Amino acid sequence: MKLVVVGGVTGGASTAARVRRLDAKAEIVMFERGEHVSFSNCALPYYLGGVVESSDHLLVVTPEDFKRRHDIEVRTRCEVIAINRKSKTVTVKDLTDGRKYEEPYDKLMLAPGASPILPKTIAGIESKNVFTVRNVTDIIALKNYAEKSGVENVVVVGGGFIGVEVAENLCKAGKNVSLIEGTEQIMTPFDYDMVQILHKEMDDHGVKLYLSSTVTAVNAESGSVTAVKEGQIFKVPADLVVMAIGVMPETKLAEEAGLEIGETHGIKVNHNYQTSDPDIYAVGDAVEIFNKMLHTYGRLALAGPAQRQARAAADHMYGIPHNNTGYIGSSCVRVFHQNAAATGLSEKAAAKAGYHFDSVLLFPSDKPGSMPDSHYMGFKLVFEVPTGRILGAQAIGVGAADKRIDVIAAMITMNGTLEDLKELELCYSPVFGTAKDIVNMAALVALNILYGRFTQVHVNQVRPLVESGAYIIDVREADEYNKGHIKGAHNIPLSELREHLDEIPQDIPVYLHCRSSQRSYYALSALAGRGFHNIVNISGSFLGLSLYEYFNDKMTGREPIVTAYNFD
Repeated sequence: MKLVVVGGVTGGASTAARVRRLDAKAEIVMFERGEHVSFSNCALPYYLGGVVESSDHLLVVTPEDFKRRHDIEVRTRCEVIAINRKSKTVTVKDLTDGRKYEEPYDKLMLAPGASPILPKTIAGIESKNVFTVRNVTDIIALKNYAEKSGVENVVVVGGGFIGVEVAENLCKAGKNVSLIEGTEQIMTPFDYDMVQILHKEMDDHGVKLYLSSTVTAVNAESGSVTAVKEGQIFKVPADLVVMAIGVMPETKLAEEAGLEIGETHGIKVNHNYQTSDPDIYAVGDAVEIFNKMLHTYGRLALAGPAQRQARAAADHMYGIPHNNTGYIGSSCVRVFHQNAAATGLSEKAAAKAGYHFDSVLLFPSDKPGSMPDSHYMGFKLVFEVPTGRILGAQAIGVGAADKRIDVIAAMITMNGTLEDLKELELCYSPVFGTAKDIVNMAALVALNILYGRFTQVHVNQVRPLVESGAYIIDVREADEYNKGHIKGAHNIPLSELREHLDEIPQDIPVYLHCRSSQRSYYALSALAGRGFHNIVNISGSFLGLSLYEYFNDKMTGREPIVTAYNFD
């Protein structure tokens, strides 16, 4: 069998390597139009900040390595420009000398990836100071330009993974960085209440955020970009511009060959990653795949799923069955000191899909307080009502956010419920976590909500309550209250609650909070046991509220609803 692979990196290279393991006699030829066939594209931004010290460290496997280790022939700087399905050949153009030739195949794998979006509507988009990040060549050119004399102000356009990572690393490289994002937030896998932690983190480290703003022009000569927000035009200094507003799947080759394209403009594939031509497979960023949570097809530009797709496709070529369960969308990112991870559905995605759901937001410590590296971790758990099925989760903190989300990803994959998560037995040591881990705690809180043991309001509902004069009780100790509290809140510490029962009204809603919702839950239970039926817990409590309000208050200049923010 002869396998021809179009495109290297994750999908193409993984397919070729798997076929070789399955078939020692197969002839395998891989074409890559770039200079490098296998590199860590997820690590590209970290070369800018010096985390990856040399561009050579970005290279995973060279063509020589492929030949020596796996007997796979790799031809770089060779572009496949046509698929000839009747003759089962591809037309190849050697980019070094312009020569064209035909290469036959028995099976063809398409892994062309996706290319960065460069809107032609932006004037000056083709200026020499505009860069994208797709491969090693791109990142070397970008870093070389950034290190030129006089290049101080950088504008990153787009607040997704690449945009945020590029902004962070260029900031660490000493540049004045601005990030312009068209929506109201960066990092769309996270809900608005959670992403405020990341907004604050970037702002704290000097990255200027321009949200709900659209770039209309790159002015290379004057060293600026022009943008607009709510009809107001403004300019941002820009010696260097990095476009990271998203990618589009490279489907031209497939389209011209008459292969079917899906509704989301990715190459349409079946259960086994075959295209509409059974001898042609496709994987990676260019394909349209099944979303397990939404029961629709979509695109997912992540390395992990691409590797699994590649293995499944290669197996199918040799009659090995594959259980295609679709994707749930697990991802993580580091933003300066904060680690952030998400899986499954956010609240906004669940709402858009028509789920009946609820969520809980916690800010517990990721380790016992006796540990010097104990920190809070924001954790949000989204679940279906009334089944309790886990739909998604988000975690942000200095500690191991990815570890917690990996647990939830496994639960979602196994169709786990809150009851399953409550009973999940996890490793424990004070140096790693708490005996009742954050994910177990979230399940317990969510079950209380699901079963109606108490009611809650979310942090985004607190401002209207404060502005309307709602009765709010802060059950923290007096010294905590004095450092910062919700305006108008009554301070009745948990330790003194029983002595002040007659002060608490029973004819109107009473909202409780503490630092992270734990003590307020104890207070709620105590009051419920004494006949109070009007008690509501504030999800996320004062820490969550401070993190939620801080950046919005700073950006909008609106009046804070707290006397002082508290992030401890």
